[in-house]
Amino acid sequence: MKKFYIIANEDKQNTKRTLKRIGEYLALKGASWNVHESREEEEGRRPDLGFKYTDPRNVPPDTDCVITLGGDGTLIQAARDLAGLNIPILGINLGTLGYLTQGNGQNVPEILDALLRDHYVLERRLMLEGRMSGKSGASFRDVALNEIVVTRKDSMKVTKLSISVNGRFFTSYTANGVILSTPTGSTAYNLSAGGPIAAPNCQIMILTSICSHTLNMRSIVLSSDDTVRIEIVNGGEGEQTAVFDGDTAVDMSKGDVIEISRSSLETTMVKLNEDSFLDNVRNKMAGI
Repeated sequence: MKKFYIIANEDKQNTKRTLKRIGEYLALKGASWNVHESREEEEGRRPDLGFKYTDPRNVPPDTDCVITLGGDGTLIQAARDLAGLNIPILGINLGTLGYLTQGNGQNVPEILDALLRDHYVLERRLMLEGRMSGKSGASFRDVALNEIVVTRKDSMKVTKLSISVNGRFFTSYTANGVILSTPTGSTAYNLSAGGPIAAPNCQIMILTSICSHTLNMRSIVLSSDDTVRIEIVNGGEGEQTAVFDGDTAVDMSKGDVIEISRSSLETTMVKLNEDSFLDNVRNKMAGI
């Protein structure tokens, strides 16, 4: 790898310093780079253009790798914004957990050396596509790397959802909502809601209810080839919402439907260290 595109989250501490170190090191090694600096408080995702923070049209087509400076959220948003470019992404953690990232600002030279010497492996991560259709004829479509959540806006109330899989009715949930997670997202909201952890190379989706009003509701592991249909059964106008990767949200009302399936797009992530998936779980999620 010799050509890089750097997405720097200015809201994170030490972003400027880390960016300066990266630029100096790449210049020393004769590599080239472009930089996009973003802020978390920028306006919401722009469905008409297909991006929120990073315009894919600004990424040079000969880019070998996208490097994100921030946390998991910065990496996830870059994956969504740049989905379809098929450029590998590597995250350098300037946040807290950094479960999806490959290092931090302290080991920048080691990270860049590995990239420049092609000492890495690439992991392809499946993404979800959600297609919402409303009774009024309104529609919305977006992708997610971690999960798509359907929930009530008022977290103190429950919602009733009808779930079908591949055109066949499966069950109804009375709960705060439901999560449909990828293996990548299994360690995020899905885990907090009691769902299972899945290895990132599994070809599955995980359906997990949020605070279900029943004693025997468990997560369901589905094939990534399945299509899940979620219909809002109760509630008033705009009382529910579908949320993509904890970021983009679209209002839903009684009778509205969202269909979720595997996206034709994938995220390619750069893996540098030799730690296994389980090593990563143990080291970064102590207490599991």
